Amino acid sequence: MTAPATQRSAWAIGVAAVLAIAAALVALAMLGGRALPERPGPPVETLAVERTLLSPGEITLTLRNTGPDPVQVAQVNVNDSFVDFAGPTEPIERLGTAQLHLNYPWADGQPYLISLLTSTGVVIEHEIPAAVQTPPAGAGLLGLMTLLGTYVGVIPVVLGMLFLPVLRRASRTLVRAVLGLTVGLLAFLAVDAAIEGFELADGSGGAFGGGTLVVLGAGLAFLALAGVDRAVHARTSGAGEATGVRLAVLIAIGIGLHNLGEGLAIGSAYAVGELALGAALVVGFALHNTTEGIAIVAPLARDRPRLLTLLGMGLLAGAPAIVGTIIGASVDNAALAAFLFGVGVGAIGQVILQITPGLRGAAGRALDAPAIGGVAAGIVVMYLTGLFVVA
Repeated sequence: MTAPATQRSAWAIGVAAVLAIAAALVALAMLGGRALPERPGPPVETLAVERTLLSPGEITLTLRNTGPDPVQVAQVNVNDSFVDFAGPTEPIERLGTAQLHLNYPWADGQPYLISLLTSTGVVIEHEIPAAVQTPPAGAGLLGLMTLLGTYVGVIPVVLGMLFLPVLRRASRTLVRAVLGLTVGLLAFLAVDAAIEGFELADGSGGAFGGGTLVVLGAGLAFLALAGVDRAVHARTSGAGEATGVRLAVLIAIGIGLHNLGEGLAIGSAYAVGELALGAALVVGFALHNTTEGIAIVAPLARDRPRLLTLLGMGLLAGAPAIVGTIIGASVDNAALAAFLFGVGVGAIGQVILQITPGLRGAAGRALDAPAIGGVAAGIVVMYLTGLFVVA
């Protein structure tokens, strides 16, 4: 049998196996449940509040059923007072969403405890620590989020890239130390993003896997960035000085995906009134994110990229913060945010893997005094500059 015929035979067997498995699963779903007894005990009812919108005289809750059984909201209580509300007339099915519009004259800055009473008597509570009017969507909000993302993302990264002329005059040992600094910076960002991602996943209600979303995002981003690296390497193969540029592009992509999650958190905080806009916010993020620009240009100490290439890398790393702030202010979905933070973690992990060979010295060792000192300095710098971030 020829090779093409063998391949066709293998494909046919594989398709037949998939169809047989699918048919068995459908039959099991349709017939298997009838052979099992009814579940004892009361229904399991769980609702997660995915978003809270406050407008004058009204509170709107976006609910998602994260439990196994349908849920019907029968009554709503706000601070021990029953309130009129408008919502779905049919029960919310598993993973389904619905909006409740509460007719309630809330006061700015006051805390509220909302209790949802289901048709079976289960009480589900949601707390608003400090009520603040949700900013209306429109050109004004879009412009503000774009400006905010530029302040905390694009400008600091571009400022950090101005260190490139200094690195070009540095010794090989100092360049290796700066690469170690880059690894330390990225490692800190990865850990910080993972912590924030898992915290958001815990508050998402677990409808889409909770913390698994962070792991899923990290795995997909790690593999995707590996594919990007392979594609860029194929395009630049044979160009002797392309290695530094390729690595800088990967670092910019990794930092950009992290800044997407960071922007999402900033936009969400603004939407619920937890973000203090002002000079302290701008200066804090400028100090913190300027180091990201240094990380991008660290591999370029021996390269001569064009100015447009450098600007493109700066936008690649900083502009996702703008996208993140817009999404965060308009969507505010904890599950999506957790997934995107996981994406940042995976991308940074792939970048660290690519940088590590560049830490090797003349003796072939990656962990010597300059490299270890650089990694430690990067972690310390990110920690200290993070203290200035007041968001």
